[in-house]
Amino acid sequence: MSYFAAALVRPRRGWVAAELDLDEIEDADAAVDLLRELEPDADPALLFVEADDEFLVILRLDGGAEIRIFGSDASFGDESRVGAALLADLEDVEIPEVPDEDDEPELMGRPVGDVDLLADLGVSGRDLLALCAHEGMLPSDVMLEISRKIGSADALVELRGE
Repeated sequence: MSYFAAALVRPRRGWVAAELDLDEIEDADAAVDLLRELEPDADPALLFVEADDEFLVILRLDGGAEIRIFGSDASFGDESRVGAALLADLEDVEIPEVPDEDDEPELMGRPVGDVDLLADLGVSGRDLLALCAHEGMLPSDVMLEISRKIGSADALVELRGE
């Protein structure tokens, strides 16, 4: 299974993006070590992993210690060694109740982990789930939309060469 892993780190000012090779990681801690190597003092440091236009994983490291992870579909862990390393032991997302059932996203997969990991950056858990459920949006589209909302789109677009 092919994947693209983009690290977005925010040192003192602005965002910096770099592509990471996750082929050798054994667990999420190994991915965190790669993030730390990029910019040890970055806060936050984010890792976006998109795989085969189906799966998205977001890993967040704050203050050098706390790791938070969201996966758009738990089956990525069954279909990929990288997915298994990143999504190990994550619990299903508790879908927030919405007053109007028409606004509830129809999820394509089984999201796992921390749906609110980007809430303080301007992407609520509800927004994240809606992006993942939006018909026609690929994981790369979701990643770009999130990066727009958090102010890191320029760095991501430059990395991807778009």
